[in-house]
Amino acid sequence: MLQQTQVERVVPFFTRFVKAFPTPVSLARAPLREVLAVWQGLGYNRRALLLKRAAEIILREHGGEVPCSTEKLDALPGLGPYTAGAILAFAFDQPAVFIETNIRTVFLHFFFKDKKKVNDKEILELVRQTLPSSNIPTNVGGSPREWYSALMDYGAHLKETVGNLNAEKSANYAKQPPFKGSRRELRGEILRRVARGPVKATDFTNVAHTNLSISAILYELVREGFLKKQRREFILPS
Repeated sequence: MLQQTQVERVVPFFTRFVKAFPTPVSLARAPLREVLAVWQGLGYNRRALLLKRAAEIILREHGGEVPCSTEKLDALPGLGPYTAGAILAFAFDQPAVFIETNIRTVFLHFFFKDKKKVNDKEILELVRQTLPSSNIPTNVGGSPREWYSALMDYGAHLKETVGNLNAEKSANYAKQPPFKGSRRELRGEILRRVARGPVKATDFTNVAHTNLSISAILYELVREGFLKKQRREFILPS
C-alpha cells in the first residue's frame, strides 16, 4: 500500500484491509470482488490483484505462512527488491539491504550534499555498510528493524525541515503524473462499475477520457486478470 502512496493516506486503508483479511489465507480465499471493494479509494488496483495472487501462492506453496527468504519472496507477484527487503527487515529482523524514499533522504543529506543525480546504487552501498549485520541488538545501530525504523523516521523529519531532497538530488526520483484524466483513473472507474455488475464498452461513452480507448483498456484488464469477457459484457472473474 505504501508504494507511491503517503503513510497518512494509507493508515485507514491498511486498518480496514487487515480487519477484512487478517491472514494470507483469508485473503487468498476471498472473492476478487470483495478484495477490490475493500481496496477501493486507495488507487492502483493492480496492487490489490497482485497482493491477492501472492496470498494464493503463499497458501498453495508455503502453507499460508509468509516466506522469510529473498528467493521465495522475489518469486511472489508484485514484490520488487524494496518490498522483499522491507518484509525481511521489519517482519523477520534480517539484515536485508533495501532503499525507499525516507532512507534515501537521510543518505542524500549526509553523504551527497554537493552532488546531484545520485544513483540508488551509490546509496545502497552505503546502506550495506551501515546496516547492523545481525538481529542481535548492539550498542551501535541496534537490530536491522530498529535501524531502518530510525532511518525512516529521521528521513520523514528531514523532508519537513530541509525539503524534498529526492526531487533535488536523486537520479531515480520520478514525479507522479496527474491522476485526473489519466488511464489509471479510467481503469479505476471501470473496476468500480463492474463491481456492481456486468459492463459493456458502450457504458463508458460519456466518460471524459476522449484520448483513451475504452475497448483497449477493457481487454487490458482482461489480460491482467481483473475482468472476464462474457459475450459482449465484461464481468469480474469468479
